Amino acid sequence: MKSGLHALLIASALVANGAAQAVEIETDHLFAFNMGTDIGDPGEKEIQSSFEGRFGRSAGRYSALAGSLSLQYTPVRDVQLELEAAGASHSIDNVPGMDDRHASAFGGLSFSASYRLLDREKSGLGLSFTAAPFWARVDDDTGEPINGYGAEVTLAVDKELVDNRLVGVFNVSYEPSTSQSRLDRTWSHESVLDLSGGLMARLGDNVFGGIEARYMRQYETLGFSEFVGQAFYLGPTLSVTLSKQAWLTVGWNAQIAGRAVGESGALDLTHFSRHELRLLLGTTF
Repeated sequence: MKSGLHALLIASALVANGAAQAVEIETDHLFAFNMGTDIGDPGEKEIQSSFEGRFGRSAGRYSALAGSLSLQYTPVRDVQLELEAAGASHSIDNVPGMDDRHASAFGGLSFSASYRLLDREKSGLGLSFTAAPFWARVDDDTGEPINGYGAEVTLAVDKELVDNRLVGVFNVSYEPSTSQSRLDRTWSHESVLDLSGGLMARLGDNVFGGIEARYMRQYETLGFSEFVGQAFYLGPTLSVTLSKQAWLTVGWNAQIAGRAVGESGALDLTHFSRHELRLLLGTTF
């Protein structure tokens, strides 16, 4: 938390002193844990690789790693399509409610379609809607082999608070999913509601830094019933434009508050991890 606040203070100071302006703000890859509303020009293609790590549970040793490769395409103005393939690796020892597991596997496929309702450059406020159905072969948390189906829908809003220097974003996303274990053939259902936001400020010609926060609620149904836990995350993010076509974004979030239903403690480490790390590397062509 201290590192996140420190990054924000540095960013704010540089904004106030008038940091150099070189690269225009493009929010589609500026944040690590939030989705921006910017969409490429018609005909633009983009390849992006991502790495995500989740670490720490209520006890034992826990790490869940995921890597993905995606192809994005903008067929017409304000519409973007994306196809993604993912892999997963889990290392779990003595975690309550989970089997010990050390395995890597193909994670699944997803497809997303985004539509920009408001262009930030023209309206002063960006607004977009994204729907992303997916097929999963591995449970994200436990690493158990599954046949999983679901979709994540996201409404994103962003705005430049200081022209070409400071931008804010806010996301609302809902992800219902259902899965069948490939071990014992049992079915399970869950859904996650995620409210998140962030601030990113120019630190240099091609560098942005800031902070992101997320509040997550988990349910053991496809709707908003059978609430089981909640978590609040906070942490710093850094984004670097490597060239006119390439960029790198890295963010870290730590759970600083939460509660699992029926359990004591200031965090929910039953349904959510303690730390999350995300790295994005992409290029357009």
